Amino acid sequence: MRTPWIAALTATLTVQTVGTLLSTAIPVVAPQMTAELGLPPETIGSFASVNTLGAMLFLLFGTPLVARFGPARMLQWGTLAAGAAMLLALPGSPALLLAAALLMGIGYGPTGPAGSRVLQATAPPRHRVLVFSVKQAGAPAGGALAGLACAPLAAAFGWQWALAAAALAAFLAAAAIHPLRRHLDIERPTPVPLREAFGLRRLGAPLAALRVHPAMPGLVLLAFAYAALQGSLFTFIVTWLVEAHGRSLTAAGALFAAFTVAGVAGRLGLGFVADRVGDAMLCLGVQGVGAAVLTAGFVLGAPAAPGWLALALAAGCGFSAASWNGIFLAEVARLSPPDRVAEASSGAILLCFVGYLVAPVLFAAAVAWTASWTLPFLAGCGFLGAVAAWVLARRRRR
Repeated sequence: MRTPWIAALTATLTVQTVGTLLSTAIPVVAPQMTAELGLPPETIGSFASVNTLGAMLFLLFGTPLVARFGPARMLQWGTLAAGAAMLLALPGSPALLLAAALLMGIGYGPTGPAGSRVLQATAPPRHRVLVFSVKQAGAPAGGALAGLACAPLAAAFGWQWALAAAALAAFLAAAAIHPLRRHLDIERPTPVPLREAFGLRRLGAPLAALRVHPAMPGLVLLAFAYAALQGSLFTFIVTWLVEAHGRSLTAAGALFAAFTVAGVAGRLGLGFVADRVGDAMLCLGVQGVGAAVLTAGFVLGAPAAPGWLALALAAGCGFSAASWNGIFLAEVARLSPPDRVAEASSGAILLCFVGYLVAPVLFAAAVAWTASWTLPFLAGCGFLGAVAAWVLARRRRR
């Protein structure tokens, strides 16, 4: 029998990768899809926000379901729901697209609390942050797959075929993790009444998460700033390059893939560094300042740069701005009492997901108001840099 933490990491990494592939597939094919459906290109921001809203709904009300049914079953059900949502988007109706976005977000929701619950219990203490970061590396890996696979499929056969292929990946992933369920369900399921999952008292979960440790509010605020910038980048990079700078869908998809592949490397490398440094908050603060600078360089320099330099700028941006999640989740789990890891993770993730929800809507509104794609990107960079600097100063004072 394999070491339990390896089985747990394999399953959670698979679900994370496929879940992000599905969430980013539509933004990647958005230029072709919106043109065919006669929609303004910036409306893809509404899809991204509704997708995030679905994930937040699960984080708010679904955490007791993880205890009731076990993390393995919830990861499987979530992956199947996300695959079904992708099929729901195929007719191209705007109403169905929004419904698909909501269902896809609900399906993505279990990856955080269920994954944190099993990894916190199985990960070797010396490599805990790295294990969380490897699992979270599935997010940029899924984005890279979307850029490398969905963009060419859409260009060759149409966006519906690209989305159908993503749905197939979800169904295969749900089947693949089934043999690992006995390693994932490390605790006996708790008979939580369903009324507890959907009661109004669940609305207080985010505030309860902030109270588990004095350092949690600053950590969550920094994660919110990271999420706002990363959500804008994931949602709009391809559309920005195609609509504002005339790049082909395949070329824009390649830059998106460079951004997300570098995010994989960043999550692994920076997770290893955080384990060695032993101070996750310090690492996240320094990384936030660097991410603000490198993302601004990408936004200002990549559109007019030659191909190799544009790829390098995209990689620097992804390495710094798309690699914070694993360190954040590991720190939330460390600060939480052992019996409240899933609950605290859900509340903390829910609050930072507000950044994913709000940022694309504000970004799209800013593009319409200013007729500029550059200014909204730079505003996100400035916000992250300011919050990171504040967190570092606050930490030094304490």
